[in-house]
Amino acid sequence: MDGNGGQYNPRTVEEVFRDFKGRRAGMIKALTSDVEEFFTQCDPEKENLCLYGFPSEQWEVNLPAEEVPPELPEPALGINFARDGMQEKDWIALVAVHSDAWLLAVAFYFGARFGFDKNERKRLFSMMNDLPTIFEVVTGAVKKQVKEKSSISNHSSNKSKPVSKMQRMADPPAKYSKPAPPKEYIEEEDDDEEDEHGDTLCGACGENYASDEFWICCDICEVWFHGKCVKITPARAEHIKQYKCPACTNKRSR
Repeated sequence: MDGNGGQYNPRTVEEVFRDFKGRRAGMIKALTSDVEEFFTQCDPEKENLCLYGFPSEQWEVNLPAEEVPPELPEPALGINFARDGMQEKDWIALVAVHSDAWLLAVAFYFGARFGFDKNERKRLFSMMNDLPTIFEVVTGAVKKQVKEKSSISNHSSNKSKPVSKMQRMADPPAKYSKPAPPKEYIEEEDDDEEDEHGDTLCGACGENYASDEFWICCDICEVWFHGKCVKITPARAEHIKQYKCPACTNKRSR
């Protein structure tokens, strides 16, 4: 399945990596920000269901492909049957592990099909390996890595690293500047700021800080996120008294 009704065959390392990132982003949405909808769709009373991620960063719960062998490797079959037989967080983690395995299978299927040599396969894996796994994202392991990396790289900045960028770019209220940076820090050049914050990772997608994007910090776990990854715009952020990321919201609801 390609999710868009047409055949899609990436042929270069860069194209396969873009395909991987799109499918990964869609599956992360299903298991984090869209987890309630995902949980509902995985009805144990239905037939064997699979979680698909698409290059368009969308996701879908559906029956497996009818053709044998399928056009692409298939995701784990019957994820819905285990939904009510274990704790929700454990079930989500299980789906995440199988989703990681499927993404690698699809990427290397394209590599084999289009004749990637040893160096191309190595480069593709290196690019994919630079991103946290879906399992790491949904279980919070990536947040621990972000905190540890941040504390090691810049003790003086603490958790306020992307603040000056947010203030220049989206002008959020003062409550999102935790703690507020010194005036002279705000007035530093963008290039210096990019270098200093380059190791800050988004708690959802795991990608690095970029000065042209809006970020927001969770008031519970104190991890930073791209606004687009958690569906928060600068305008919406101005009206949020206390922001809780999808993972913290799900923990509280359970």
